[in-house]
Amino acid sequence: MKDMIFTVHEAIEFSKQGRIEEWVHLFLNSVGGNVPFSEGLKLEKRYWTGPFLISIDKLRRCCGPEANMEYFNAPEEWEVEINKFRQLIRDHWEMPPLIAQHEGKDLKVNDGNHRLEAMKREGIEKCWVIIWNTHYQDNISDFK
Repeated sequence: MKDMIFTVHEAIEFSKQGRIEEWVHLFLNSVGGNVPFSEGLKLEKRYWTGPFLISIDKLRRCCGPEANMEYFNAPEEWEVEINKFRQLIRDHWEMPPLIAQHEGKDLKVNDGNHRLEAMKREGIEKCWVIIWNTHYQDNISDFK
């Protein structure tokens, strides 16, 4: 793990080996900084698809400054993070894929809400996403 940099290319290689779930947990427990999400995912069987390139308009945030968000962020803190990610994008950062849950007709972003908003503001139309589902293995064509 010490040589991992958590890029899309790396996630694709893990996926080809049938190890995408392993990559997700390595990411979340290190540079992703989202240990509680990783622990929650481990509570039951999950089905994983991706990463693949998807239109960002198919993704729904669950974190942000809006009152209806599942995970509320104070507007001033939200904007600091968004601006940090916008600058990284402008500097050609090799961003890790977002992690989203297939929930009904939605793809709810569980990890990468700040990155998603930063991409929208930078005019990016597609991003790499790893999708998980608790009930069944998704068909990648469902999201194209």
